[in-house]
Amino acid sequence: MKPFQLTYTAKDSGLLREALHDWGISKRTLASVKYSGGQILVNGNEVTVRHVLEKDDAVTVIFPNEELGEGLIPEAGQLQIVYEDEALLIVDKPPLQNTIPSREHPAGSLANIVANHFEVNEIPATLHIATRLDRDTSGLVCIAKNRHIHHMLSMQQKGKMMKRRYDAFAHGKFAEQKFVITEPIGRKDTSIIEREVRQDGQFAETEVEVLQEFDGFTHVELGLNTGRTHQIRVHLSHIGHPLLGDDLYGGKRSGISRQALHCKSLELVHPVSGEPISFTSPLKEDMEQLIYAKR
Repeated sequence: MKPFQLTYTAKDSGLLREALHDWGISKRTLASVKYSGGQILVNGNEVTVRHVLEKDDAVTVIFPNEELGEGLIPEAGQLQIVYEDEALLIVDKPPLQNTIPSREHPAGSLANIVANHFEVNEIPATLHIATRLDRDTSGLVCIAKNRHIHHMLSMQQKGKMMKRRYDAFAHGKFAEQKFVITEPIGRKDTSIIEREVRQDGQFAETEVEVLQEFDGFTHVELGLNTGRTHQIRVHLSHIGHPLLGDDLYGGKRSGISRQALHCKSLELVHPVSGEPISFTSPLKEDMEQLIYAKR
């Protein structure tokens, strides 16, 4: 299959290296282009990054094809594709599925199934998962098809240009209808898995909005302004409203066998076209049933 490539137009004269940096191409990506079979062309001629550009020069970066890592075994399975093009794959992950293989669950992960999708469709890519979800959490996952696109998405996340919203069911009733939790999160001293609010942790911020109250729990919408491990789960538990089903952080597994958390929407700027794009995912059946049971 033809390798992924992008073409840019030089706005001014100057060093090619500087223009590539301005276009968001990282040093690591440039190294892979140089040493792993890629090319940089100016007006159709191969050049090095020391080339001096003239205004309106056409610069084409041909990225090397990537191969799946040896440890990732492609597996056939159901894959709910929400969007796909040469740069991105957006999928809707079911609950109780790992995003990547783990020691406890070495097979059946989303990554295994996406690897099979790439192999069957002869897509020369490895997996670059930009928005990972916990095993229990369902909803939208964004996957880049090459290193450069992953870098561009990471820059969007750091610049808060990528926005994710979550549906969650939390124990109890909230005193406020709309508020922000800003508490640092770090690893718990007594566990390699659990996180907690602690003053020496990393800055973490979660937006909370109450949508509807039920008998015993509240449906809330959440927005992440940072992406710490277990952030939503830790923050809600810290304020006394753990997620339903989240027994690791104080929730009760009555009526649901996993934490009641779902990534409902994803907004980003397409890393190639520059156009804003957005996707949504409806609540999964097990969370819907909790609502129906209370009506």
